[in-house]
Amino acid sequence: MHLPPQSTTAAHTRPARRQLIRRHALTVRITHWLNMVCLSLLLMSGLQIFNAHPRLYWGRSGADADAAWIAIGAEPQGGAARGFLEIGPLRIETTGVLGVSDENGAATARAFPAWLTVPSYHDLGAGRRWHFFFAWLLVVNGLVYLLHGFWQRHFRRDLLPSRDQLAPGHLWQEIRDHARLRFARGEAARRYNALQKLSYLGVVFGLLPMMVLTGLTMSPGLDAAFPFLADLFGGRASARSLHFISASLLVLFVAVHVAMVVASGFWNNLRSMLSGRYAITVDGDKP
Repeated sequence: MHLPPQSTTAAHTRPARRQLIRRHALTVRITHWLNMVCLSLLLMSGLQIFNAHPRLYWGRSGADADAAWIAIGAEPQGGAARGFLEIGPLRIETTGVLGVSDENGAATARAFPAWLTVPSYHDLGAGRRWHFFFAWLLVVNGLVYLLHGFWQRHFRRDLLPSRDQLAPGHLWQEIRDHARLRFARGEAARRYNALQKLSYLGVVFGLLPMMVLTGLTMSPGLDAAFPFLADLFGGRASARSLHFISASLLVLFVAVHVAMVVASGFWNNLRSMLSGRYAITVDGDKP
């Protein structure tokens, strides 16, 4: 049988191979997991604090008689309680989720349900102690991350987008690729894409500082020591609203982040944040 000659290119083509690259430094990994613990407990203890007065206002002060831009509550209806969420003039019934939820087999009026707060029972003092402890732990952990990031040039080397990445056409293509769950492979996976860089920088230098500063503004003691904080945010009531909005945006970021981690390769991403090594597939012809 006569066989056609193989092309020289095909004969010498080697299959693609898997390569482990260094993705995350030890300090980045440790501070990442500490952040996860701190933010989880800050959220749950923060909701416990919010339950004590589940209304948000704009201005220098807020009280029950003032107009709230968001409120969670309960009202009697036919011998039972009905939960609701109000955002401006919009009212949504939320019985069983917000306002009124099941607690020990009985319908209980509370803004956020027991399973979502720390502690699970209603205790403002305990909630504040949990919140302040993990808030200061988050601040210390964040300072360690920032010092490491500047010292090791992590922000400049890994998180600062290049001019090419910031081009409108490139950004739009990345948005389309993410919407279609198409992620970088091979050599392109060695670096963060523009959307990752911009979102991480926005969280590190935008959302988290906003949360910390607005949280400090709500402290009467710190208000007395640093009165410019309340003026900076338009009053303690506005600072509380901005604190809530920042926390909500951070929750949204985490939800999208986790979804992208799962969609782009859960075990590979988890390994990179545990061991620092990330697997990519490289062209077999390359050394």
